[in-house]
Amino acid sequence: MQKLVEGAVTEALRDGGGEAIRLYVAACAERMAPLFVGLRASDPGREADLDFYAESVRDLWHADRPLADAAEGVHQLERFPELQPNEEGITDVADTYAFFAVLCLRYALLAHGSGSADDAVSCGHAALTAMGMLDQNVAGASFLAEEQRLQSLALNGDAAGLWDASVTAGRERFRAVLGRLNPS
Repeated sequence: MQKLVEGAVTEALRDGGGEAIRLYVAACAERMAPLFVGLRASDPGREADLDFYAESVRDLWHADRPLADAAEGVHQLERFPELQPNEEGITDVADTYAFFAVLCLRYALLAHGSGSADDAVSCGHAALTAMGMLDQNVAGASFLAEEQRLQSLALNGDAAGLWDASVTAGRERFRAVLGRLNPS
């Protein structure tokens, strides 16, 4: 399997320590958040999941210390329908991107709680995989290249600029997925 996370990013995560890992995964999760929140906002009975997701992403930005309840958060996420196996697999556009958003947050919580560079790389890999798929399905898109650029940027330590860039990128991704769901 090809590793989508660039070698320099992986090395920087291994060398950077806990705070670098926590900032990196917070940014990855932030960029993927609109996909889950936006695609599941109208699903009846998912209000608590939406709140939990949004609160978890917000809490990830406290990069100066690991989350005390990260393992509990992972267990809660693992009960989300997106991470439940089903015989049909995932074929729906909205379900696909919601799955990758939940998977990204799962690895983000794991990495934030443990400081594991491997979990951080898995978090980044989930985001890159989703963006690669989006590039394949949106003419002229460059979401994969943008995600790679933002993952590298995440390791420079500028949390404010990274948050702004991540929020903007997340919105653009959501608009692109909406365009796939509702072609004009």
